[in-house]
Amino acid sequence: MIEIIPAIDIIKGECVRLSQGDYSRKTIYPSTPLEMARLYADAGVKRLHLVDLDGAKDGEPRNLATLREISGANILKIEWGGGIKDRAGLEAVLDAGADYAIIGSLAVKNPDLMEGWLQEFGGERIILGADIRNGKVAVNGWLEDSPLTINELIDRFIPFGLKEVICTDISKDGMLQGPSVQLYLNLAERYPDMTFTVSGGISSMADIRNLDELGLPRVIVGKAIYENRISLEQINDFIAGQADLFPNR
Repeated sequence: MIEIIPAIDIIKGECVRLSQGDYSRKTIYPSTPLEMARLYADAGVKRLHLVDLDGAKDGEPRNLATLREISGANILKIEWGGGIKDRAGLEAVLDAGADYAIIGSLAVKNPDLMEGWLQEFGGERIILGADIRNGKVAVNGWLEDSPLTINELIDRFIPFGLKEVICTDISKDGMLQGPSVQLYLNLAERYPDMTFTVSGGISSMADIRNLDELGLPRVIVGKAIYENRISLEQINDFIAGQADLFPNR
């Protein structure tokens, strides 16, 4: 059954959402990241997707105080992306309480370093974050396009223990028009031993149920929650229903 992972995007300690990765198209939401994390935990969620948008833009983690605050509450597992461009950035994020580090731009620009981290920390903690625009992987907070395809990037790291990939279709992100289902089905078929997380475009519980029926294991949900298209009650009911079907999970 599919795992729902709510997303909290952070700029200057506030919950925000961007449309298609455009920093000029920003919506700020009133709840703090910690308040949202508590609401998600109460709804039965186990894992949280935190994105440091300041860090993604600046090249180093910028919202570590928010990470410490949420991790200190000890209510959710945290995967963190944004600003991890060197060893100091990785250690800062892990020391601040992240359970998993998402490596995006660095994996493209310094693949040797990514390979070393996979071998040192393991594919269980180091996650490849691949953001796709027009078939190519985007970097630097979606501000630049690289020449690499998602398949070329994954193939590079499989020999070094890569196990998890979060793949975002930028054209869908924040648009509430449904995910790029075929993209994820193609990836799952090509890499059956890899765990892919769907990201971008989720607009309703119907989208999530469809992904679940297709056998996809994880989905990140962001704007649909903030815009009240998916309620915390619906998430709670979905997770509770999974627990009833799979009591030993």
